[in-house]
Amino acid sequence: MTKAPEPVEIAVGLMQEGRYGDAENLLVREVERAAQAHGVGSPEWASAQCDLGNILINAGRVDRAIECFRGAVTMTVHDEQNRKDQLTYRMNLGMALRMAGRLDEAETELRQGVAERLAFYGREHAGYAFGLEPLADLLRQRGDLTAAREVVEETVDNLWRNGNERLTWAMALRAQIVLAQGTGEPLFAGLDALPEELVAMVARTLCHRMDRSDPQSRVLLEVALGAVEHILGPDHQATLNLLSELANLKREQGDTQGRAELIERARDSYDRLGRPEEAVLTTLALALAHSEAGGVESSLATYASVGERVRQLGSPELTSHVLRNWGLALNEAGRSEQAEPVLAEAVSQGRRGADHDLLGRACVAFGLFLQHQERLAEAGPMIEEGLAVLDPVDPDALVGRSHLGAVHQGLSCGCGDLGTTMAAAFREFVSARLPADLLDRLEVELVDGDFKVDVHLRREPTEGELQRLNEVTSTAQAEFRRRVNGRH
Repeated sequence: MTKAPEPVEIAVGLMQEGRYGDAENLLVREVERAAQAHGVGSPEWASAQCDLGNILINAGRVDRAIECFRGAVTMTVHDEQNRKDQLTYRMNLGMALRMAGRLDEAETELRQGVAERLAFYGREHAGYAFGLEPLADLLRQRGDLTAAREVVEETVDNLWRNGNERLTWAMALRAQIVLAQGTGEPLFAGLDALPEELVAMVARTLCHRMDRSDPQSRVLLEVALGAVEHILGPDHQATLNLLSELANLKREQGDTQGRAELIERARDSYDRLGRPEEAVLTTLALALAHSEAGGVESSLATYASVGERVRQLGSPELTSHVLRNWGLALNEAGRSEQAEPVLAEAVSQGRRGADHDLLGRACVAFGLFLQHQERLAEAGPMIEEGLAVLDPVDPDALVGRSHLGAVHQGLSCGCGDLGTTMAAAFREFVSARLPADLLDRLEVELVDGDFKVDVHLRREPTEGELQRLNEVTSTAQAEFRRRVNGRH
């Protein structure tokens, strides 16, 4: 018999779909259920608090997550497993405090956690090293590099002796600290002595924990790329991942030529590996890189080549995605006559495929093109087709809705007020999830990046309807706040 998924598993699934508000509401109810069934301070309640805290961290609501972890730490300990869990909760609390910039509090919690782990596990156990690692990272952030190096070296030695895979995280952190110290020592000492799968994990860890605002991040990635490529080869996925991370960093730093060279290396690898879809997507990124470097002709030539390649793959979804981007690039270059058939084909391919988001984005792109060509009678239905299949909080849906308002006013441009558009989408999001006869009106206003909501009901709600109203409104707040703040 298949086991029913745990609430936290469902919440993670919702979060992966971008439904942070629904995930949060689910785990808030789970905390309440655990409190009623087992009592506040029980291990079950603390576990639910920790699960909620982790979801809140991912949703960017760090201050509230801190309170969840702080509550979890106060749990009543009954056995050894409870104590292990409590140690984890304290570590989570320290890391959340660090994320919030409350570094003094974070160091206090992490040092207390290290002391408690030493007493519980002993110095030779990997469980002790798990607490050392976040402390070393915090000390690095605070600029206490001598102390950070001492702590991270103990972490690496412990995890190496224990054969624990968390060693890969410690080695990545040590590389950052050694680079910051500027001693000239090798950043990845011992990397070539690891099994290949652990070398790949070090590369993944660097990509995961990379702080692009750190001026030394480029050097760190370049050294890592050289080391990993030497050990694993140019076509290993770990090498390709580092190429991608470094290309993204060079884009942010304005090194468009360096970025294009890295993308070309990745594309050639995918061709050698016989992975045509990845090669197409990489070539698409290369076209964008050429465009950002000011090479319009080379960009359009690359788009044309990738357009030809993707048609041969027989994937309508991928073809629609490529053609939409190509059509937009042609239009931006002032070649509207060439852009129109490409954008039209992107819609046609999207209709053949099974990805509603790609179809919706193709429709909105073509609709906006038609609007700006003053073909409003064609533009309106095309944008409406896109909006019908896109999530209301999708950025393309918000832009499409804003343009549709201009179309209805008979405007070929002007494109509407995005704040007003987002407020309208917010109302639609909430109304669609409530009983049709409950809402009289929902007044929504975007103020300083957040939504002021005033609910007017037609009738007295039941207790269940009131709970649903609160949940839906909270979900909408979370979803649209992320869009306003660019967190999608």
